Formats: sequence, C-alpha cells, structure tokens
Amino acid sequence: MPNVPRVAAGKAMAQMMAVFAELERGMIGLRTKEALAAARARGTKIGRPRTLPIEISNRIAFESAAGRSLRAIADGLTHDQVPTSQGGRRWYGSTVRAILQSRARGTA
Repeated sequence: MPNVPRVAAGKAMAQMMAVFAELERGMIGLRTKEALAAARARGTKIGRPRTLPIEISNRIAFESAAGRSLRAIADGLTHDQVPTSQGGRRWYGSTVRAILQSRARGTA
C-alpha cells in the first residue's frame, strides 16, 4: 500500500476492528440468551430469589382488590412498619405495582 497514506490505512484498520468488536458483542448476547433459555427449559430459576413473605404479597393483593390505590397501600405498609423485601422502611406505589404485576404473571 505505498500510495495509501498511513493515516488512512490506520483509520481503516480501526474501523475494521470496531466492526469485529460489534459482531462479537452481538454473538455474546445471542449465546447468553440461548444459555438462559436452556436453563429455564431445565427448570432452573433465573434471577434473585423471592424474599417477600407471601403474607405481605397477599395483603397487597387483597387491598388492591378492595379498591385501594397503590399509594394508599404503600402508605399503609409504611405506617405499619412492614419492611420491604430488601429490608427498607418505606414502601412506594411503584413497588406495590411491581408486586401486583409479579403475582399476575405467576412469579410472586
């Protein structure tokens, strides 16, 4: 490559390396997704273990079915000093919503 300036050749090489790096990232993602699917098919539980007692989950579902808002449920849990699943002191409506969604999916 005597007629190609060194800067242009270096730039081309850097771009080729970036292309292969992007390809490798995609392949890693695909392998990870396939490995997780295989683990689920074997019955392996994926993710953080459930730490919220079923009694609290049932209380949230009962209060929601009774028409209480997410915020009201969260305030009631905080007022009753019920610890969150991670040991926190304060409950949030978004946490209550996540628990209800989890129950709907059958994962809580």
